[in-house]
Amino acid sequence: MLNLNGITVRLGGRTILDRATASLPTGARVGLIGRNGAGKTTLMKAITGQHDPDDGAVEMPRATKMGYLAQEAPSGNSTPFETVLAADLERAALLNEEEHTEDHHRIGEIHERLMAIDAHAAPARASRILVGLGFDEEMQHRPLDSYSGGWKMRVALAALLFSEPDLLLLDEPSNHLDLEATLWLESFLKSYRATMVVISHERDLLNNVVDHILHLEGGKCTLYVGGYDAFERQRAERMAQLASVRAAQENQRNKLQDYIAKNSARASTAKQAQSRMKALARMQPIAEMASDPTLAFEFPSPNELKPPLVTLDMAAVGYTEGKPILQRLNLRIDPDDRLALLGRNGNGKTTMARLLAAQLAPMEGTVNASGKMRVGYFTQYQVEELDGTDTPLEHMTRQMKGATPAAVRGQLGRFGFSGAKATTLVGKLSGGEKARLALALITRDAPHMLILDEPTNHLDVDAREALVQALNDYEGAVILVSHDRHMLELTADRLVLVDNGTATEYNGSLDDYVDMILGKNQPKAAKVDKKGDRKAAAAARERDQQLRNAVKVAEGEMAKLTAERSAVERAMFDPATAEPQHAKLSMTDLMKLRANVAERLDAAEAKWVQASEGLEVVA
Repeated sequence: MLNLNGITVRLGGRTILDRATASLPTGARVGLIGRNGAGKTTLMKAITGQHDPDDGAVEMPRATKMGYLAQEAPSGNSTPFETVLAADLERAALLNEEEHTEDHHRIGEIHERLMAIDAHAAPARASRILVGLGFDEEMQHRPLDSYSGGWKMRVALAALLFSEPDLLLLDEPSNHLDLEATLWLESFLKSYRATMVVISHERDLLNNVVDHILHLEGGKCTLYVGGYDAFERQRAERMAQLASVRAAQENQRNKLQDYIAKNSARASTAKQAQSRMKALARMQPIAEMASDPTLAFEFPSPNELKPPLVTLDMAAVGYTEGKPILQRLNLRIDPDDRLALLGRNGNGKTTMARLLAAQLAPMEGTVNASGKMRVGYFTQYQVEELDGTDTPLEHMTRQMKGATPAAVRGQLGRFGFSGAKATTLVGKLSGGEKARLALALITRDAPHMLILDEPTNHLDVDAREALVQALNDYEGAVILVSHDRHMLELTADRLVLVDNGTATEYNGSLDDYVDMILGKNQPKAAKVDKKGDRKAAAAARERDQQLRNAVKVAEGEMAKLTAERSAVERAMFDPATAEPQHAKLSMTDLMKLRANVAERLDAAEAKWVQASEGLEVVA
């Protein structure tokens, strides 16, 4: 059992946790939830010992093997496969000792222990976990530093899951995953047999995986039995009970005050009045359940345009000359469409989104769009590039040139930035608040089409619900790329699958797609056509060399761009060591350059994935 006994933590003069107390049963799967800034990560760090509580203590069995996934990515020349295998510290230590000892008796003991921990199956298990998180065989053996931060975080997650701790602690594990990897993670965690505490804002994960909810609010925590939906029902009942008790207390308070006012001056009733004054002083107020009036999303309605907004006719798109990433694109988007782009990371969803946003021109075919159409395009890059030394009001004033102060504040108010919040430094805002600000900025001119690429990262459950409601109230078209299944189910009415170098309408439901990803409803294998197989093999051999060359070129490009990104980041964070061409650039120019390099790196990685998948088909 994991016991939290009156945990108090103060940071920067502010009380984050205030005598937080809970007892988590052994083997429980606990979802740790709360509004952004409530102290979820602080509590988890107190459990791991990274934060020493100012008061209280964390108690657990002495022999507990703890594993914690923080938001920090591994790096270096090791491969993902090597990194995951090394996470089993006992296995690694035993193998190292076996290699260096000459004591035959000790070697025998080592072999017995390796058999006991099923060490021979470890490589296959490590590979299965990596495949589940999106790493094919070739990707498992590339250096970590050839990957973006998001892919490195997948390696960190894989290593933690492989290590099989007695107490598994996960902090937003699906933040860097696509829908497919998120589904695999849910399936894996369902079968995890040890105690688990997971910070998550994914409603589906909280319903499908956990059996307890630990809700953190006002520095205190309350444990509920069941998943997220059960928590909401219990919390609603508790709110109703509290409201009833508060009303009864308020009625009693009014009666006491009325008696005191009428009887304090009378000698015959003065003692009774004093007694009631003491009773009134002892009466502890019952706090209302916390609410956040600043939580808001309201997308301004655009003026009406005749359909269609956009049509793609045999369009192809890519980043450089040569073979496009996506081709044979035929699509029509009308003003009332709600469309979700499905497919694994690297298949081209972001490329498709950028084509629709007119950030990429078609390499072939045509893209026809209304000349009066305005597009709001949201990506995580916009959140990262917000100037922390400016306020939301300053950001919006720059973007809404010529607008009145009332109009500027009105747009900010639609997204919860009213009053003092509008003049708070962006650097002091939470991740969710920064995401809301980025959404406010891209919708300042009432766009006819919203393109949102992973808009829910850093948003808590309540904020996600508010976003869903705002999208359903919005009168323009919506294009969504998201791993949040709950949001897709409530928002999208059309599904487009980006796969095999193109994008096509997916005729099934989202549940059908989930079943397909999880291996259900797979079509039965056709009879073997040996003659056809021989012809296909011959054709594959002809393509093999061309694909291998493409892989080699893409790997060289990725290595070059990774080094270029590192040089730009060094100039941003350590100007003294900046290269000459970077030293003279401003921070804004460096951030723009980094974003450009990152986009080119994503494109190179997409080419590499496409060529590698082609090689797998040939093989």
